[in-house]
Amino acid sequence: MFLKRIALAGAISLLGSAAFAACSFENEVPIKSLSAGFEAWKAVTDAMAECGSFQAELDQEFRTKQPAAFEANPALYQIGGVSNGTITPLLNSGTIRPLDDLVAKYGQNLSPNQLIRVNGQIMAVAMMVNTQHLMYRSDILADLGIETPTSWDEIYAAAEKIKAAGVVDYPLGATMKSGWNIAQEFVNMYPGFGGDFFNDDNTAAVNSEAGLKALATMEKALEYTDPEVLVSDSTYVQQQFQQGKIAMANLWSSRAGAMNDAAESQVVGKVAMAAAPVAMEGGAPATTLWWDGIVIAKNISDEEADAAFRVAMEGLDAETVQGANEAAIWLVQGYEPTEIAAGAIATASANPAPPAYPSTTQMGLMHTALGNELPAFLTGERDAQATLEAIEEAYTISAREANVLE
Repeated sequence: MFLKRIALAGAISLLGSAAFAACSFENEVPIKSLSAGFEAWKAVTDAMAECGSFQAELDQEFRTKQPAAFEANPALYQIGGVSNGTITPLLNSGTIRPLDDLVAKYGQNLSPNQLIRVNGQIMAVAMMVNTQHLMYRSDILADLGIETPTSWDEIYAAAEKIKAAGVVDYPLGATMKSGWNIAQEFVNMYPGFGGDFFNDDNTAAVNSEAGLKALATMEKALEYTDPEVLVSDSTYVQQQFQQGKIAMANLWSSRAGAMNDAAESQVVGKVAMAAAPVAMEGGAPATTLWWDGIVIAKNISDEEADAAFRVAMEGLDAETVQGANEAAIWLVQGYEPTEIAAGAIATASANPAPPAYPSTTQMGLMHTALGNELPAFLTGERDAQATLEAIEEAYTISAREANVLE
């Protein structure tokens, strides 16, 4: 299978503001979207809905539903919310359409770094950048005389002091839900120790010293987290923060704005942002860089595609951003960075910088293998060495089935 790679030109763009009307047209073509459910997507899809005849499905399991939904003919959704980690299956199956003509027709307000090109064609429009970085209770760290941690060793030293003080239920939150989330924890940590996921021939390379160090660092978190951490995803950790139950977490920047939402947060103004911690001295922050954006289904009529893209552009305008400025690190015109963006900006601009999540077929297969095999290590059913061997074996089987390996 042909391996498709994509690149986002420019991680963060601070653009000037512009004025837009609520919706410039009345949409009469039924349009549906399927995307993640965090705050930025809520803002964008609410803006799309202003045009009429639009229905949004916000679902954190969107990544597992999109491939089949877009492969249907006609597709079950016209618009898909994707990231550089979830677009690959849609590209490989050919179920999303090139957007060059639609960008030329309706994308006058898009910036070059929003246009995601694959083999020279625009296949997605990015709306924001995202990364997991350190969020922490600034009041608790200040009260206990703890400096902002910059490494995982410092995270655990701080966690020990917080645990001894008994000021929160758990010093740490972690997105270690079995499956995609726990895999992403390893994907963040492993390059932080200098690890490469693959050899030059696409064979797996995680059974290494860096792999053992990554697992040991992940395992240590269990001393300071909720015992139910293997069901803990981003929403779970966000709510732990909002309810005052945890003091630190490496959480997605797209969740930062929720900390100051007075309607649901008990810690408004108390959660600060910093760069993702490094795994080793002199290394890059132990995280990956992402973008989120929209794609348009291939298996729909040209009329639907035209309406869908036009509706999407209404969701990705300056008015949307100005009404939800803190919901994301936006790539859309009108974004004004605030203090809650500090962690993401510090992470993306670190030297050395963390890698972008690789949008390749083999990485998708590796991510699945990690998600399936890592839980047995954290529950104590399998030791670290056996876990790395199991990951490589699972990847090898799926890679051969996908013709990535001979």
